[in-house]
Amino acid sequence: MSKSVKIRFGTSGWRAIMADTFTFENVRLVSQAIADHLKNKNRSPMVIIGYDTRFLSANFAKICAEVLAANKIKVLLSERDTPTPVIAYHIIAKELDGGINFTASHNPPEYNGIKFSSRYGGPAPKEVTTAIEKRISFLQKNPHLVKKGVRDDRFIEMFDPKKEYLKRLKKIIDIRCIKKAKLKVGIDCMFGTGRNYIDFILKDLCKEIKVFKDYLNPLFGGLPPEPDEPYIQELIAHVKNNKFHLGIGCDGDADRFGIVDKGGVFLTPNEVITLLFYYLLKTRPKAKKVARTLSTTHMIDAIAKKEGIEVIETPVGFKYIGEALDKGDCMIGGEESGGLSIQGHVPEKDGILACLLVVEMVAREKKPLCEILSSLHKKYGYFASDRLNLYLKQEQKDILLKRIEKLSKKEKFGNFRIMSKNLTDGYKFILNDNCWVMFRPSGTEPVIRCYFEATSRKKLLYLKELINKFTSC
Repeated sequence: MSKSVKIRFGTSGWRAIMADTFTFENVRLVSQAIADHLKNKNRSPMVIIGYDTRFLSANFAKICAEVLAANKIKVLLSERDTPTPVIAYHIIAKELDGGINFTASHNPPEYNGIKFSSRYGGPAPKEVTTAIEKRISFLQKNPHLVKKGVRDDRFIEMFDPKKEYLKRLKKIIDIRCIKKAKLKVGIDCMFGTGRNYIDFILKDLCKEIKVFKDYLNPLFGGLPPEPDEPYIQELIAHVKNNKFHLGIGCDGDADRFGIVDKGGVFLTPNEVITLLFYYLLKTRPKAKKVARTLSTTHMIDAIAKKEGIEVIETPVGFKYIGEALDKGDCMIGGEESGGLSIQGHVPEKDGILACLLVVEMVAREKKPLCEILSSLHKKYGYFASDRLNLYLKQEQKDILLKRIEKLSKKEKFGNFRIMSKNLTDGYKFILNDNCWVMFRPSGTEPVIRCYFEATSRKKLLYLKELINKFTSC
């Protein structure tokens, strides 16, 4: 076996650097642990396996399929790289026992990962990943129990998941509305699994589309496959210079979205989630609930309060949003890192769906997104949010955590009063004037993430100054 390391599942599975800890041996190890979990739940389980466009992802998926087949588990193995939400859709549609996708999502190209989804279609809950982690530890001490496996056509079936998923999306999205609007849309596939999905649907619906990075490049052009403003500059420039109505994009496994408005204006995920919540209220059957993570904008709360809708606040991680969606009567669930899904779809982030919903919204409203957002600020109140990632050495991280712990016992943060505290996932402080700040240490990286929101730009800048002063070690 490769070097024995503690393999941990984060909010979106296990991720590690290839040729370091993400090795063929460790993939077999994790695959066997998942196989043991599946067999413990069902005597004849069936799963779907997919992979992204990273170096060796297809090979890792093949090895995983062989291990599962050696355990007499039936596998639907994707014929090509596959978006995570597509895996989720087929788990539900085919009533499978779970799904595995080999992807490191938006991480840099040297990373790979395993996302394991439970039979309800969303990310495996904590109790499941904890059980799998314990099984991995056991197998590391008993490597003879890990089955290498060989290609076995009795248990492995090649599968094309694209057609059925796109058919489902066309039932959710108002295709006629988009076609009638004759939009010009830029699409950034980021060398990821979303290529030939969004562009495939929109090519016959828009007046013009311009597609970027729609071919395989395991190095992702030297940038992380993340649809954030610094990494989609080509798309932003094209939307601005060619007077396109919109620019859209997805990350490496197409579960996160990135949106560019007319004029090349990048919209934050918080702004997009707010816009889509409002839009769904206008155009879809009204539900009783909306879900957001602790770190997501409270403008959702402002809209929900006025519209008589309950807000479900969850820990960070889409698995918790997925659970809220799975329980029903939740219109939309979102997180500030660029993930959302809606009622009646999959309890998993779907960047493809998010992008198409935004296209539909622009087509129906006949206005730029910034103009729609401005009208929402007038109706529900102004909210501005930001985020800082504090990369620290372990010693610095420990010092800052002690400082944050002391803050949790105080009543003031700068000139702000601390009105309430939420310590369920990190440290969230609700301040006066509808402002808030949250510190959340990563469990797998030497980083503390800081989220904050205010009801004016001036207050937001003051909060940022406070945070920078507070966190300087």
